[in-house]
Amino acid sequence: MIKGSGHSLRVAMIFIILLLPAAVFGQYDYIDINNPFSRKIPMAIPAFAALSPDGTDQALLKKATDILTNSLDFTGFFNMIDRGAYLLEPGNPVITSDQINFRNWTTIGAELLVTGGLSQTGSLVDIELRLFDTLTGKRLLGKRYHGTVDDVRPIILRFCNEVIMQLTGKRGIFDSKIAFVSNGSGNKEILICDFDGSRPVPFTRHGTISLSPAWSSDGKWIAYTTYVNKKPDIFIHRTVGSEKVAIEEKGINITPSWVPGQFTLSATMSFAGNQEIYLLTGSGKIIKKITNNWASDLSPSWAPDAVKMAFVSNRTGAPQIYVQDIKTGQVERLTFEGNYNTQPSWSPAGDRIAYTSMAGSRNDIFTIDLKRRQPLQLTQDTGNNESPSWSPDGSLIAFSSTREGSSRIYVMTAFGADQRRLLTMSGDQSSPSWSPNLSKY
Repeated sequence: MIKGSGHSLRVAMIFIILLLPAAVFGQYDYIDINNPFSRKIPMAIPAFAALSPDGTDQALLKKATDILTNSLDFTGFFNMIDRGAYLLEPGNPVITSDQINFRNWTTIGAELLVTGGLSQTGSLVDIELRLFDTLTGKRLLGKRYHGTVDDVRPIILRFCNEVIMQLTGKRGIFDSKIAFVSNGSGNKEILICDFDGSRPVPFTRHGTISLSPAWSSDGKWIAYTTYVNKKPDIFIHRTVGSEKVAIEEKGINITPSWVPGQFTLSATMSFAGNQEIYLLTGSGKIIKKITNNWASDLSPSWAPDAVKMAFVSNRTGAPQIYVQDIKTGQVERLTFEGNYNTQPSWSPAGDRIAYTSMAGSRNDIFTIDLKRRQPLQLTQDTGNNESPSWSPDGSLIAFSSTREGSSRIYVMTAFGADQRRLLTMSGDQSSPSWSPNLSKY
């Protein structure tokens, strides 16, 4: 339970603003997530200070420091300065402005400084966190949280979201999750992990093949394809609890994709003979047919405003990506380079679509700018790379890759930098699907 201001909420954390200067709010010029040439900002994060008069568990202080450092480092926005370079005076805490010699931090190249302090009384904790601009000596952000020892991770992740909002003007990714497919159990099941690959847990236990997880825009439902009935059907499953709906029309029912801001989804179905994309309610009832062509149409992906839908079709021969205006029904071919383009994923900003393209004999991840229509290759010479999925802020892309042999989930920036493995498990992992932000704060 996390408490504050005399109230308690099990889900939403209440916080106290620590005299944050009003003039600081709204300054989002530190990081431009849409600039592929943005440099990483040098950041320093000293170890959390113990604020309890009788001391604090050192392991807890280290855990809190590591969560904060690793989470902000994961974004790719920062260059974390090695702690061995810090010019710290032994025994002196570094938390508040009056305790900080900013020259010591600018001397080692730090432009941003994040300080933390933690006090502990039994299972209860108070955590103070601050963000400073070392070049100006200004505090950009300051928060105090109250909760339990079990709340340390969610408290720090909440502050990380605040840091990213302060520096970019956009909410961070720290309350998001990633669904993916793994055959580590002997069957292809869907699992869910945190944004950074930690704490993976099973979501399905069908004992068969489950594929193509897709999050609803409120994060409360996941739709996926499963062969539990010996053929491909779609299940719509609540993320918390066991409530689910099955779409079991004859033929195939595959590649679900939710409509942004609505409790409706699209999917490819063949009950009428041809593989077409249909619009359905969240309870699985067919509303209407969206595509109408002799070819096979599949893998829908929606623009953030739900006005247009990207999809894959072989109507001109090999699979290519098309965009359809939902109101007018007008269809436009989007990809012309490459003979096999699939798996479109529309960016949260609506300006780009990521997709998989066969480059030579391998699959690679590309994006295409919807204004200039210029494709940009993000992966190259690193095995097969497939199934791109955008982070909710549009700064990162998760994807699967065989660059280390088995298929694994990787993450990179939206422009292909900082490619690194998300997690390692037994078996193969594929088809990542990044959730929206899952908390309301």
